Amino acid sequence: MNVLILLIGVSLFVAVCFLIGFIWSVKTGQYEDKYTPSVRILLDDEFDNNINNTKNNNEVNNHEKV
Repeated sequence: MNVLILLIGVSLFVAVCFLIGFIWSVKTGQYEDKYTPSVRILLDDEFDNNINNTKNNNEVNNHEKV
């Protein structure tokens, strides 16, 4: 029985910690931007396109040398 009291106390402590973390995240604006994550998947990354273009140009230049 003593173990049950200990486990209930620990679980209540963990629950209160998560509740405090959630309230803190809402107050600091972590959930404010609802639009950007849904559109981010549709946008191309500039950095990845530049790497692919450079790689393709190098392959073309290597074929021209042969």
